Amino acid sequence: MLVGLLDQASTFYNSDVAFPIFKKLRVQVVRVDLYWGGTDLAVAKRRPTDPSDPDDAAYDWSVYDHVAMQAARYKIKLLFTIWGTPRWANGGREARYAPKKFTDLQKFAYAAAQRYSGTSSDKDGNTIPAVRLWTAWNEPNQRFQLMPQYKRVGGTWVMQSAIDYAKICTAVYAGVHATLLRGEKVACGVTAPGGNDNPRGSRGSPTPLSFMDAVKKAHLKKFDAWAHNPYGGPRETPTTKPHGRGSVTLGNIDKLIEQLTKLWGKQRLWLTEYAYQTNPPDRVFGVSYSQQALYLKQAFAIARQNPRIDMMLWFQLKDEPGVGGWQSGLLTTRGKRKPAFLTFMRLPH
Repeated sequence: MLVGLLDQASTFYNSDVAFPIFKKLRVQVVRVDLYWGGTDLAVAKRRPTDPSDPDDAAYDWSVYDHVAMQAARYKIKLLFTIWGTPRWANGGREARYAPKKFTDLQKFAYAAAQRYSGTSSDKDGNTIPAVRLWTAWNEPNQRFQLMPQYKRVGGTWVMQSAIDYAKICTAVYAGVHATLLRGEKVACGVTAPGGNDNPRGSRGSPTPLSFMDAVKKAHLKKFDAWAHNPYGGPRETPTTKPHGRGSVTLGNIDKLIEQLTKLWGKQRLWLTEYAYQTNPPDRVFGVSYSQQALYLKQAFAIARQNPRIDMMLWFQLKDEPGVGGWQSGLLTTRGKRKPAFLTFMRLPH
């Protein structure tokens, strides 16, 4: 089982400091979003002439090239999550709306996989290291990641997010695997742990089990692993079963594996985000430093004992500034180690 971290701020904006710490922590894989569009880090801010060509003038890979170089230097694998639709590809809407033509996404995924094939060079002639691990989107059963979640068609509600997501992941899978490179893996799902299955509510979002079922019905056929983010609440241990029907945390991960097997056979499972926030600084959602370290150790042990789980990632390296941010770092905002830092470093590999 690969052990790793997700921390975009550290990886993108402070990589010279972060990667030596990742190495010290014995991190095997680091996950970051690879933005197709919608942010300052977007690769394709304008429509490319040839979207399948990684060297098209519209593409700017520089941020990701640097991260790939750093990862290779410290012998750490990268997991790229392709996310965000450019405005030119979805009718001028926000990045969380699916593209009008899914072939645009497929061609971008192909270009990305070619760029990080291990045979491309940057403008200075340096070989860009290979990336072989990919996911399609993040938490597509959440409104802030993919819209719309539900749509009324005639007199019935349809789970539009699942219909769109089946096409999103099919496009990313087909694009990446079109390179025919050995060792490439594309995970679908990357589902959030909860939801309410309420299409009529203003915040309606499917639970992961409902979403998975609907994605199968929307004809998602091929992927290399299913990914899930099995967070629990601050008052739940890693073994606590969730209260919400259809929710999946680490405490009932076997339920998701059972459904995965029923729908697609014995596919592998990646746990792409997991964490506990700490108090201090978060008095509402935080656990004590010692509890965080204990829960981290327990959670990774649970995952390792499960023969279907190939990867587990902790979120994140460093606390975000401001209590409104996420406070599950192994380091405080000032860089002080929490007990969980040493616990993570000692995890079996």
